[in-house]
Amino acid sequence: MSDLLKRYNYEVFSPETYTPWMNFAGSPAIGEPAPDFPLWQLEDNKETTLSQIWSSHLYTVVEFGSFT
Repeated sequence: MSDLLKRYNYEVFSPETYTPWMNFAGSPAIGEPAPDFPLWQLEDNKETTLSQIWSSHLYTVVEFGSFT
């Protein structure tokens, strides 16, 4: 498991563990496009990018979340 995943999958849900991941000031403003980033398809683990998905679909919803 990568170091990034180890740091993200913390054992205890407390401000000390999740606060470093909160970066709302670095998020795009409402109406601004999201930055491009890599994504992996679930069925075959093939890499794609957000911009490739945008070019194929009129509407794209990106949802981020965490289950703890």
